Amino acid sequence: MHFPYCPYKCALSALSNGTLVKLDGPFGSLTLHNIRAWPAVFIAGGIGITPFMSILRQATKDQLPQRMILLYSNHRPEDAAFLVELQQLARENSNLQLIATMTKMEKSRTPWDGRTGPIDEHLVIKVCGKLPTDICYLLGPPGMVASMRETLSVAGVNDDDIRSEEFYGY
Repeated sequence: MHFPYCPYKCALSALSNGTLVKLDGPFGSLTLHNIRAWPAVFIAGGIGITPFMSILRQATKDQLPQRMILLYSNHRPEDAAFLVELQQLARENSNLQLIATMTKMEKSRTPWDGRTGPIDEHLVIKVCGKLPTDICYLLGPPGMVASMRETLSVAGVNDDDIRSEEFYGY
């Protein structure tokens, strides 16, 4: 497990093997909207992809007719959880468009011929158009989620059409 400084991860790494812990959760109600004519835009940073995985797997299994776009940002390909599975889901599901981007390729040992740089307003508008009826889902570090909310707002997305959860203690 990678442990950049944060209280949660530091406390977890200090535990001795065999220590019993009590977990509580999961919480939240992040589910895919029911209006299938409205596309879903998923924006994930790092391990924030995890809650989206069950939605994307189920949508692919059920062959939902709903258009889905996933913008997925990581530092390097080796940091991108589920990347191979996401690429496979996009091949199996013609309604799923995966756009993965890496922001720190200079620190990578893994080749990447995909997009580089952050998810920004230009990428959101290019990929999603003007987003008049899309529902946008955001998951990732709190700073990234806050920044993406602002980016979506500038791109013309109504705040009521943005659903998000921040990963505190990330």
